[in-house]
Amino acid sequence: MPGRDARAVRRFPARRTPALVLGAVLTVGLAVTLGMSPGPATAATGADRTVAGRPTPGGEPPEGTAPPGEPTTAAPTPTAVPPTLPPGPEPTGTAPEPTGPAPGTTAPAPTVTATPATKPPPSRSAPPRAPNPHQPGAGRVGVRVTTGDVILDSRYWDAPSTVTTLRVTVTNTGAVPERVRLAYTLPVGLTDAGTPGCAATGGTGWHCGEWSTAPGDRFDSLIRVRVSGTAWRQLPLSGTVRVTATGPGDGDTARDDEGFAVLLPPGPPVPGIALDADEVVFDIGGGPTALAARLGNTGTVAAGGRVEVALPAGVSVLSGPPGCAPVSPTRTRCDLGVLAAGRTATLRFTVAATPDAQRAAPLAGALTGRLEPAGGPARQLQMSFRITAAAALAAPVAGVPAPTGSQGLIAAQGVAADLGGTSPARRTALALIVTSVLLVALALVLATGSLRRRVAERAADEGAGGYRDGR
Repeated sequence: MPGRDARAVRRFPARRTPALVLGAVLTVGLAVTLGMSPGPATAATGADRTVAGRPTPGGEPPEGTAPPGEPTTAAPTPTAVPPTLPPGPEPTGTAPEPTGPAPGTTAPAPTVTATPATKPPPSRSAPPRAPNPHQPGAGRVGVRVTTGDVILDSRYWDAPSTVTTLRVTVTNTGAVPERVRLAYTLPVGLTDAGTPGCAATGGTGWHCGEWSTAPGDRFDSLIRVRVSGTAWRQLPLSGTVRVTATGPGDGDTARDDEGFAVLLPPGPPVPGIALDADEVVFDIGGGPTALAARLGNTGTVAAGGRVEVALPAGVSVLSGPPGCAPVSPTRTRCDLGVLAAGRTATLRFTVAATPDAQRAAPLAGALTGRLEPAGGPARQLQMSFRITAAAALAAPVAGVPAPTGSQGLIAAQGVAADLGGTSPARRTALALIVTSVLLVALALVLATGSLRRRVAERAADEGAGGYRDGR
């Protein structure tokens, strides 16, 4: 019986090994590609991501906790909502109301369903942002809030307190019906003056009941606030308005917030002195900008002049004119020397703001001017000015940072990268990269196996030849 060729026996496992390796590698590549392709698996990861927005200076609360000023277990949620303004021509702003003692709280108004407004919000507000595709629920839920400012006129200085309104514009930017809650924080010296449907949460926070909104609904509401006659001693004054939207599905939540400034005219009124300041505006680049302030001697005699600039947290003076020096991180004092009668001194400062402060804008700064004549009493005025930033009106940054390591290395090490925030095109490209890396690895394995097989066959042939010659 002829003997079986030993080389054939040795070649069979050698030939089958590359095929097994090929099958294993292709299986792994197919699994990785399917795992990275857009589908229900990636959509589920987006539900755990917090909403991007203009954060408050203290940062956004973690998911699942109530934002600052939201209802707590100690303060039950009101059952009413603040009344909304009717659609149609935008009403003119109501003048501040000088008041005496604080009146009782107004009875809650019936629930009002939001209706789309036919007029845009105040001219300074940005147009509504498009729904963020990387918000929880894959862009299903979205909300936007814009605010006016609390602006007082000269009548403020003659009253023990003044009641005025803060205008709030809310927009459902999502694709589903939402329940929208409103909360706001007032600065020291301001209190709620009986806004229907709103209740205090302790400290300087208030919260209101829920609106039921349809996709695209946009409406205005007015918050009544009382400004104390001594609030000017706390300048600068700024507050925050927050909205939280909840969709029909689990985890469908979005938030947005915006600051507002409390703007007081120069005062208390005193003859012989004038004070003024321009609005501070940070452009989209977020770099330093200018602040211009003016102190005028409108009296009949020369006087020594001094100006002090007070800025909110996160905003600071980088440089000022000669004679200016910082007295604290947020205050700068300038000695102007003798200011002749009828003369106005203009000061120009370079100011900077942190990203958090710019996102929290609008904010307020304060200016104090003082004249000290040689033979008479000193004269002093205070006022506030507005600080705005383009960053506060920009669309929120969506998604998560891309991995900085090699994509092939990440896949090989089994790192659980969060791909839910990437676009379908990027996920497809990543899948192709991983597949290419696996194919290159497969080619190396096949080439190595082929080389080893040839070496083994050559050694076997040489051994068989030697055996025959020796026999």
